[in-house]
Amino acid sequence: MKDALSGQVAVVTGVSRAKGIGAAIARELAKHGANLFLTGWPGYDDEQPDTGADEQGHLLQELRHLGVEAEWTSFDLTLADAPKKLWDLVQARFSVAHILVNNACFSSRDSVETLDAGMLDRHYAVNTRAPILLSVEFVRRFGGRGAHRVISMTSGQMLGPMRGELAYTVTKAGLDAFTITFAAEVGHLGITVNAVDPGPTDSGWMTTEVQRTLLSRFALGRLGHPEDAAHLIAFLAGPEGGWVTGQVLRSRGGFE
Repeated sequence: MKDALSGQVAVVTGVSRAKGIGAAIARELAKHGANLFLTGWPGYDDEQPDTGADEQGHLLQELRHLGVEAEWTSFDLTLADAPKKLWDLVQARFSVAHILVNNACFSSRDSVETLDAGMLDRHYAVNTRAPILLSVEFVRRFGGRGAHRVISMTSGQMLGPMRGELAYTVTKAGLDAFTITFAAEVGHLGITVNAVDPGPTDSGWMTTEVQRTLLSRFALGRLGHPEDAAHLIAFLAGPEGGWVTGQVLRSRGGFE
């Protein structure tokens, strides 16, 4: 619904690349009228394929052209005090926030031979600790002041093995469990808590070979697009999604 989020403030982490899921989420929330506070970590994102110059600046111009306020800051979520510092920045800019989208993630291939404590800790810091503490601090500061939304991006680690991603799977799986229990903890405050699993999404990282390999596994006959996840998140963030909580939504195009 157009302007369904007018006057609300959404915080979205993991927004750096124009083709990424985070950017698609920001665009969709802006189309519904939400003001945006975005974060990203170029030190990681710049290593990804299809990353151009000043993508954050171009994205901000695009969002502001839609008539909303939008800010972006580089932010390192591996730091233990990052969640409180981030909310301090949000409050200094907008005073209040209504929607949190935990989109940032860290992923690095590993194996039985290469996995070590450092790799596991870095995955944990970004994929588990940061979104949990961001969510808890969000509720502490804004809970009980109207309807609020916590939405986290997860993946299909609970549906089957993901070989070569031991650290990623265990740290992302923590968000599934957190979502279900946290929803029960904060529901009385009018806060919904959900997670979205978009399945393999062609956000610029897929090679032609990967696209060809995955395509046959989608029941709907195409690859996932960043906008697919963004549309669902906008629904969950809006008033029409207010009766959905404690769910891990598998929006995967029938991917098997």
